[in-house]
Amino acid sequence: MGQASLITPNAFPEPARVRLQRFLEEKRLGKDKDILALTPDASTREYFRIPWKRRTAIAAVYPEPFDPDVHPYLDVTRLFLAAELPVPEVYEVAAANGIIIQEDLGDQQLRLFFESASEEDCEAYMERAISLIASIQAATAKAYEQRSIASHLAFDEAKLSWELSFFMEHYFGSLRGESLSHGEAAELKSELNDVAAELAARPRVLCHRDYHSSNLLVDKKGNLRIVDHQDARMGPASYDLVSLLMDRQPEPPSLAEVRAQRLFLLEERRRRGLDSLDPDDFAREFRLMTIQRGLKAIGTFSYQTAVCGRGETYAQFIRPTFQIVLQAAEWLERFPALRRMIKERLEEKSTE
Repeated sequence: MGQASLITPNAFPEPARVRLQRFLEEKRLGKDKDILALTPDASTREYFRIPWKRRTAIAAVYPEPFDPDVHPYLDVTRLFLAAELPVPEVYEVAAANGIIIQEDLGDQQLRLFFESASEEDCEAYMERAISLIASIQAATAKAYEQRSIASHLAFDEAKLSWELSFFMEHYFGSLRGESLSHGEAAELKSELNDVAAELAARPRVLCHRDYHSSNLLVDKKGNLRIVDHQDARMGPASYDLVSLLMDRQPEPPSLAEVRAQRLFLLEERRRRGLDSLDPDDFAREFRLMTIQRGLKAIGTFSYQTAVCGRGETYAQFIRPTFQIVLQAAEWLERFPALRRMIKERLEEKSTE
């Protein structure tokens, strides 16, 4: 692994592009004009497409140096590659410069593929994506064997509750500037505490943690590849499926299609020798997970809109995600305060 001298013990004084340019020039692989900045995600990482030994590669540039032995992205990549999961190959690590060079999988996100593909191809690739969830879950034992960072992290009650508190803070506070009455807040928090406690008590498997169609790429050979996997952790078996089917949807998906996709995941788990799950019990967990993850996502959309000024990207998903959460709560016939809160705000929007 190529490593340069440590620039600073904390954060770098120079922009990411400058560090990357120097790194490439030292290796005689390219100059500034050869570096293409890619659309940033919601993190502090910056991504660039660069020339790399008769091909192109993706450079992930971090704001500070890191230890490659305990770096989450590298750790989880080692785990996923050991489990034969289709993540990008890492070509080189320059930890002292905060740089990871990895395989370039192209720009064809599954989300974009779905926009132009035939109905038959969309169905086939959705099945591939769900099948990969089962493969990730099958790597649970390997995560513990390798003592991966992912095996030490979990969607426990504290984590799930924190995410729901994040929703409360940024949807009501940052986005709406709204203060709930003491009674309303207490009632809603009580229901959300129940959601977190019940999900935390579910059996845990390895989860990607952000498994939506923007983090799945169709490579040049037509294979489905997984990216943005550094936050993998243990959680309910429904977690990644909820993310894939419910994240950033323009409207609630068909209940019949969702049921078929749940059953397909259970069959894929069975084919891999994983513990069988009762379909009705799994459906209840799926709905609880839809509520938790949907509210967590609304918290993120609210934060990105109100605090980070990225409303043009994120605000559009708040209303349909509320509709998805409401549908799940009504299916469960539970959480009256949550259902009332959502209905009131959806009606408020419709009269504007």
